Amino acid sequence: MADLDISFVIVNWNTRALLLQCVAAIYETVKSLSIEVIVVDNGSTDDSVQAVQNTFPQVRCIVNSENKGFGAANNQAFRVMRGRYALLLNTDATLKPRAAQSLFAFMESHPQTGMACGQLLNPDGSKQNSHATFPSLLGLAVNESLLKWLLPGKYPSKYRDYKEPLPIDSCVGACMIVRQSAMEEVGLFDERYFFFFEETDWARQFWQGGWQVHFVPQAQIIHAQGQSAGANALARKLFYYSRYQYLHKWHPSQFGVMKAVILLRLALNVVLNSAAVLLTAGLVQNSRFRCQRYWQLLTWHFSACPFPMARPAAAENKAHE
Repeated sequence: MADLDISFVIVNWNTRALLLQCVAAIYETVKSLSIEVIVVDNGSTDDSVQAVQNTFPQVRCIVNSENKGFGAANNQAFRVMRGRYALLLNTDATLKPRAAQSLFAFMESHPQTGMACGQLLNPDGSKQNSHATFPSLLGLAVNESLLKWLLPGKYPSKYRDYKEPLPIDSCVGACMIVRQSAMEEVGLFDERYFFFFEETDWARQFWQGGWQVHFVPQAQIIHAQGQSAGANALARKLFYYSRYQYLHKWHPSQFGVMKAVILLRLALNVVLNSAAVLLTAGLVQNSRFRCQRYWQLLTWHFSACPFPMARPAAAENKAHE
């Protein structure tokens, strides 16, 4: 029964300090709405749940014995939430004052919008990418920064100032609000995605179901980008794995060509970064790291892109790089 304004949903996996900071910001900045906070813990081993229960006893915790993945964990909260809206937050996302109220007010005044997101900011106040364009063959083949310059209407950019909300393809999932009644029509997260691309797939389902997706720049959220997921080879393999799931689902006729383009660009990165390491005699740590990561990804592709980690019996908190 939806008898509250917003259900805040936070999926946690071994990010105890970030989780406490995230929850604290909710209670500090949201004063005028009726809310609940639901934390879904994906088998953490850092006493995250106990810390939350001790500090914020009003928080509802769903405790999994294993890592079920981001989409599946959120779905657990969606099935028991009491809010008319779910507001999803990464543990490394901190609400600024009135961020939640701005998102709520926009959704209340735009009944055809099923999903919306705000402006993500780096800790120094600079802007992050807060929304994304649906993957396409053009976007895979051409540098997206160039497309944002050539086709600003199709590829919105963080380098432009938006004074008013605008329709977008997809939200970046670090912070987004979703209408509960729209979920009932469209369905929940596709749990085949363990990590990455869940919100992209979901936004596409929303648009196809007749619901709109918007970016609301007035809502600002500090996002310590990557701290809850990391940027190592495992995270990148999970990204590629989910991207291939998305492309196979939504572009089956172009999937072979799309995968070939991705592999070609990856091979080019291997060549360029290997050359950089040779030219610097291996003395630049960042060059060595990038080269090693691209080689690991290329090797993984030649192994037919297996799921890159031990899959739980039932299928991590996420952040985008």
